[in-house]
Amino acid sequence: MKIAILSRRSQLYSTRRLAEEATKRGHDVKIIDTLRCYMNITSKNPSIHYKGKILDKFDAIIPRIGASITFYGAALVRQFEMMGTFVANDSIAITRAQDKLRSLQLLSRKGVGLPITGFAYSPDDIQDLISMVGGPPLVIKILEGTQGIGVVLAETQQAATSVIEAFLDLQAHIMVQEYIKEAKAADIRCFVVNGKVIAAMERQAKIGEFRSNIHRGGTIRLAKLTEEERTAAIHAAKVIGLNIAGVDLLRSNRGPLIMEVNSSPGLEGIEKATKKNVAEIIIKFIEKKGGKHRLI
Repeated sequence: MKIAILSRRSQLYSTRRLAEEATKRGHDVKIIDTLRCYMNITSKNPSIHYKGKILDKFDAIIPRIGASITFYGAALVRQFEMMGTFVANDSIAITRAQDKLRSLQLLSRKGVGLPITGFAYSPDDIQDLISMVGGPPLVIKILEGTQGIGVVLAETQQAATSVIEAFLDLQAHIMVQEYIKEAKAADIRCFVVNGKVIAAMERQAKIGEFRSNIHRGGTIRLAKLTEEERTAAIHAAKVIGLNIAGVDLLRSNRGPLIMEVNSSPGLEGIEKATKKNVAEIIIKFIEKKGGKHRLI
């Protein structure tokens, strides 16, 4: 098969591993810089150009679309869809996942367990917003943040009020969530491929920190999931419409609570923690689905 990986940098661990495994299995692989592509949108012969040339036809595309380029990246994936190319995650699912508020609303509609989450616009509503979520301590998140950036734990009413006021004054879009104390500053990343959890790791925040992201100094280890946690992760990925997803959940006294569903989950941590060849599993999924797509 001819497979393209959409990625800003060829040396990123996830991009490199996917390319290695695809090549190992005999596929023709090309890594394409998402932002260097440009599109000819026409009803008769739509095409994609790359660095001055028309791109060859591909059997499958693996999008690695970062949050900062969601709009353009999703448009490019949509162009591949128009041209009849199989995409590992489609453009609609990518935009759903990248919009954290929208994804939580979709999950809520389908009855998926979530932390109590508030969203408001006016500073006049801050006190009621804090009360609605359950009062401090609570977590305040910038919707556009990634890797734990823009996430604040407010432990008092005054701190929560000050932080929310500051963010709203800067016209930042934020959501306010209850703090799940019993999770003990740890979360679970479930890696879902084609409706199955193929690997899971626990991320534990370092001492004095509540954010468990590896980029914030968190540690990782293999996680053993309950059936309820496995079912919740699979359901969340399905609701968002992702074939490949990183589903982050918290262990709470009322069961697993979904924090986020990622459309381009990193491979480095999950492969290190679980010792599983996640990249190979993804390529095998591409072979199964992309091969069928090519024959239609």
